[in-house]
Amino acid sequence: MTYDVIQHARSLGKLLEAEVPFAIVTLLDIRGSAPQVTGAKAIVTAEGIACGTVGGGKIEAAAIQRAQQLLEKRSGTTCELLTWNLQTDVGMTCGGEVKLFFEVHANADWQVTVFGAGHVAQALIPLLLQLNCHVTCIDTRADWLAKLPDHLKLRKWCLDPMVSGVARQPEHAFFVLMSQGHMTDLPVLEEILTTRSAPYVGVIGSDQKASVLRRDLLDRGVATEKIDSYHCPIGLPLGNNTPAEISISIVSQLIQRRDELGILKHKAKQFLK
Repeated sequence: MTYDVIQHARSLGKLLEAEVPFAIVTLLDIRGSAPQVTGAKAIVTAEGIACGTVGGGKIEAAAIQRAQQLLEKRSGTTCELLTWNLQTDVGMTCGGEVKLFFEVHANADWQVTVFGAGHVAQALIPLLLQLNCHVTCIDTRADWLAKLPDHLKLRKWCLDPMVSGVARQPEHAFFVLMSQGHMTDLPVLEEILTTRSAPYVGVIGSDQKASVLRRDLLDRGVATEKIDSYHCPIGLPLGNNTPAEISISIVSQLIQRRDELGILKHKAKQFLK
């Protein structure tokens, strides 16, 4: 077994274990000049190449872009065979063609996006990573993001302003807002409510914060039905105000909403004694 095959197998094992969607791109045929050999493979995720190469340069950039487009569909295992003219389709000066096979392994996964990496997020995100979901955490503070565990199902984005991360989330994403306070949560909440119909939006805070958020959103022209669609205070009414128990109440509400929508069709088997 060659070194490349071993590396690919290890990479695939890690991705499958972490339930990360991926695409295998294989260079099937070459006519003319291309910077790789027939049979070369690359494993691509939403973050880019996880392992291997199909030649680098413009060919690989185009292959990564197409693989990521297929992954965004999140429609199970699909395959696609493409033949690209290196000059007209890829933009290379050399002539020739490449034939690429895309094998996409993407499930209808559950995406949770958390704005804020503070104390509650530090308790919440490890809980979420134990579930069948993928998590993105966005904050302006790199040091707080660094405190979160490194995990294949977790993306840590340091963005300023944080609101710029909303447009980069999939349409089916659940949103949990728990940043440094009202002034940082408000623009993110407004962006979510005015640009998409998210299946779940929750904002951490008291009844007083909920009242102020509602007033400010109305002042900004956000429709009443949109304002009525999110949860603040977030979570089910249980537990105390420690980060651990707040996190449990939030996860419980997220699971409740997930099951209402039927996002994960398989249910745990019930064993009767």
